[in-house]
Amino acid sequence: MSFTAVLHSEWIKIKSLRGPAGSLLAVLLVTLGVTALAFATIGQAEADNPGAEPLYDAFYALNFGQVAALAFGATAISSEYLNGALRVSLAAVPRRTHFYAAKIAVIGGLALATGLVTAFAAFLLGQSFMGSYAIGLDHPGAVRACVGAGVYLALLALLAAGLATVLRSGVAVLSILIPFVLIVPFVIGDVAGSVAEFLPDRAGQQVLHAAPAGHLGPWSGLAVCAAWSAAAVLAGLWTLRRRDA
Repeated sequence: MSFTAVLHSEWIKIKSLRGPAGSLLAVLLVTLGVTALAFATIGQAEADNPGAEPLYDAFYALNFGQVAALAFGATAISSEYLNGALRVSLAAVPRRTHFYAAKIAVIGGLALATGLVTAFAAFLLGQSFMGSYAIGLDHPGAVRACVGAGVYLALLALLAAGLATVLRSGVAVLSILIPFVLIVPFVIGDVAGSVAEFLPDRAGQQVLHAAPAGHLGPWSGLAVCAAWSAAAVLAGLWTLRRRDA
């Protein structure tokens, strides 16, 4: 099969399965829902706080949307390990590198497109509740933060996809990555703050700050997050090529 044909088949798989399709839709719906709820209730009240950072705070709901992005990457891969589906896939596409590259490309492309729509929509929706405190896309760093947020969500999906290929279980991946993204950075930050900066979530979210603090800038932080994702994807490829289906 040509690579284009494999891409098309992987697109059909993802849109046909409730788990990956629902998780991808949840990235948008959860982020927008939490944004509307948070900004409509306490948005303007919190804007006067001394430590308020209008640009970073605009992406508060991304902390919830990123869980859905992890779920999308994990379920898009783990569905291949249910009921022997991987054996059928590899019978159709015997070249495992070909098969894996197409799957990762579809996962990454869909996650990036959804992430960009989510980021811009969440930013604009949140600011619609802020009245005189609202900032626009002309605010310094706003467009960069929206684009970076979309890329960040895609990188998390790829991180989960690579790890799911290694572990062959979406549940196992989420039980590892959700605490790793939501809890571990705070624990490590209390002990060794400089180390926590290089964890995927802390590094990736540097792009959301108007003036990032610490060792990493907005794009270098996103590059560190990309390195984590690339390592997971390559580990998945190595595992897929050397292990029986």
